[in-house]
Amino acid sequence: MSLTFQPMMESRPIREVAYEVLKKAIITGEIPAGERIVETEYAERLHISRTPLREALRKLERDGLVEYVMRRGVIVRAFTIDDVQEIYTIRNALEMLTLPAIIEKAGPEEIASLRAKLAEMDRLQEKDDVEGLSPLARAFHWELTAICGQKRILRVIESQDEYIRRFSAMAIRQENRRSAAHQEHHRLVDYVEAKDLERFTELTKKHIERSMENCLDALKAQKQNREM
Repeated sequence: MSLTFQPMMESRPIREVAYEVLKKAIITGEIPAGERIVETEYAERLHISRTPLREALRKLERDGLVEYVMRRGVIVRAFTIDDVQEIYTIRNALEMLTLPAIIEKAGPEEIASLRAKLAEMDRLQEKDDVEGLSPLARAFHWELTAICGQKRILRVIESQDEYIRRFSAMAIRQENRRSAAHQEHHRLVDYVEAKDLERFTELTKKHIERSMENCLDALKAQKQNREM
């Protein structure tokens, strides 16, 4: 796979910029699981020396995104079933904390904005445009959650959101689930508009759990395909 990074001209430390660039590329799958990160090659692509690259790789290792393998060097880790379960468990717990504030603070403007996103998602769903639907679904969920205004909780959720983006892209490709999930998006907004916290909470929990189940199914299918 050929990757080309633009020269990094930012004021932040080079190691931090390298870390962010590589992290995004790994999470989005631009650098696929199993790929070997050769220091000389990636230092050249990033237009940096090997020292800040090594520091970035050590940080990625702490994140669980790469691992050092004997006689192979630095390898991009595949997301595991445990990874998915842990991240969704964190996300579910945090989401539950925001729901009362969402119900309390959502007004006509917030509802109208959410419905506008749903209308665009309706069009993409009809065209079966998975590539367009996935980021819009994430944007919908983030806008809904952000209504709570609980900045500290939102920062923690955002730190996990990069991983969720990749998982949700896997989940939304499951055609048998995609239509049902989209209908649930409409019902979530209905419950918020009706100030129905009980049904909003119940559906949010089920929605996240079903998304996790689809991701786990996709991971298991990927593993089976690799082993065939």
